Amino acid sequence: MQEAIGVTGMKDVVAEVICDRFSEGGWLRTAAYMPREMELTIYVNEKALVTILCTAAKLDYLVFGYLYAEGIISCAGDVASVRLSKEESLADVRLKNPRNELPTLRKLGCSGSSIFKTQGQRVNSDLVVAPEEVLSLMQKLQEQMELYPISGGVHTSALSDTKNLLVVAEDIGRHNTLNKIQGECLLRGIPTRDRLVLITGRISSEMLLKAARMETPVVVSRHAPTENAILLARDLGITLVGQARNSRLAVFTHLERLCCLTN
Repeated sequence: MQEAIGVTGMKDVVAEVICDRFSEGGWLRTAAYMPREMELTIYVNEKALVTILCTAAKLDYLVFGYLYAEGIISCAGDVASVRLSKEESLADVRLKNPRNELPTLRKLGCSGSSIFKTQGQRVNSDLVVAPEEVLSLMQKLQEQMELYPISGGVHTSALSDTKNLLVVAEDIGRHNTLNKIQGECLLRGIPTRDRLVLITGRISSEMLLKAARMETPVVVSRHAPTENAILLARDLGITLVGQARNSRLAVFTHLERLCCLTN
């Protein structure tokens, strides 16, 4: 079966199931691949911080990205050690400078961060990008998806320097993809400032706040943003691009960064 070609080495993230498909030829019982989901509980200094429903890939990046997005760490050097266990569904994080106050345990599905304050997060950048470059990058994002072509049911995001995709992450949660990107950039020393974020899913206000924390001035999606996301993007100084597919896109805020559109 053709789908099986890409499944090798992905047993932690996809599961084979049986389903009945209907088409012009009638019904056909066949195998299909669906995304697996796991609950990962992050402990910080022996205190349970959060349980995240996620895809079991790049979990170290997810942990670092989440802690950074929540303001618990400001760089990878703030972490003394991390023990990850898929079998125990946990990440045991020890900080170099223990904090007396940490948020109480929460459980996140496809929701995101607890941060909703915009003060001090405004993104100032001279970055400009042509609409043709944006559309080309979205095409590259589709070409680099690994899990989605096999199973569907996941989101993909990427960080770009306007020419290439620097980091790509897939997960059942949209917010998890940005946390994984942030975490990988922290651990690999990849700057996120003055970059583009590309997202396959809907852009919500929480996604905008994560982009602001990453200091990325342009956020692009194949789908439409919410009204709150548009209002927030104006406030944060982020160029919000939606419905970017084929040869079309829509710019909702800060048009000046889409250089060819202002000529």
